[in-house]
Amino acid sequence: MITTSGDGRRIPQPVLPAAHERLYRSLRTQIMIGQLPPGRALTLRGIAAEHRVSMTPAREAVRRLLAEGALTLSASGRVATPELSVERIEELAALRALIEPELASRAMPRAHFALIDRLSAINGAIGEAAQNHDAVGYIRSNLEFHRTLYLRAQAPAMLAILETIWLQLGPTMRAVYQRMRRNEPPRHHRMILAALRAGDEPGLRLAVRTDVTQGLRHLLPAPERR
Repeated sequence: MITTSGDGRRIPQPVLPAAHERLYRSLRTQIMIGQLPPGRALTLRGIAAEHRVSMTPAREAVRRLLAEGALTLSASGRVATPELSVERIEELAALRALIEPELASRAMPRAHFALIDRLSAINGAIGEAAQNHDAVGYIRSNLEFHRTLYLRAQAPAMLAILETIWLQLGPTMRAVYQRMRRNEPPRHHRMILAALRAGDEPGLRLAVRTDVTQGLRHLLPAPERR
């Protein structure tokens, strides 16, 4: 978009995202950070009313989120946040354990001290959210910790795949963190920070993989005792 100043100069103006794009980003974030619980039914009319848009942006945003697996569509046409089976959780956990250590490894050469300091500050915010029993704040800051590191990998395709996994897990993660009632950040984050400071690539891979698998283990039901 171009506007003209008083003296005739052409001034470029930032182009705002379309209504459906803004709505899509808003709903995507809500789902990823667990603001919506598993199995929450959504209607186009309800989405449009809540976000003060017409039905067309609501329909387009839902279509995109269904394609990413952030929402599910039943045979009866019911749209809802995902309720994950044990098998699905295990599959998504395996994918995270493959992708995230690789992203962390690729990020390490560009993990300067300022980035490590930033990660430490985010980890502090995770601890505050845990002490306040703020499940959504905990998930938001936890994802920010990982994304801030992985952006340094300069591997947008892998990060995009990972974000679809986070999307599918978001509602379930919220339910689990509320049940666990953590009081501190994930302890493996300290190992990640230590490995980054030391330039220890194998240690970083191990710390990230352990952080991912230990966290997702809490999503699985406890084995039955015989």
